[in-house]
Amino acid sequence: MTPAPADSARVPEQRPHTLIGADGVPYRSAAPGRLGGHRGMRLYGRLDCPSALRAIARGHYVKHRVFFTDEATAIAAGYRPCAVCLPGKYALWKADRENTTTP
Repeated sequence: MTPAPADSARVPEQRPHTLIGADGVPYRSAAPGRLGGHRGMRLYGRLDCPSALRAIARGHYVKHRVFFTDEATAIAAGYRPCAVCLPGKYALWKADRENTTTP
């Protein structure tokens, strides 16, 4: 019987990732997303967002989680910045929204 190769010699399995495109449609990618989001709340943020990690730890959020390659794609798909992990970008988004919706 031939011994298995050492762990350092193993090639990691390339599992495809599902990302959301600028058109809002999911697609398969060899690269993981750099930003995460919530499909229902239509928001995006950093993968290490404390708010998202707390929700995931409580057993929520995971089934609604989406991923994006970059911020421009998330915005084009209709998602807004997270107020917790991207407060500056959220403030700009909110101010812009108030300026466009105020008569």
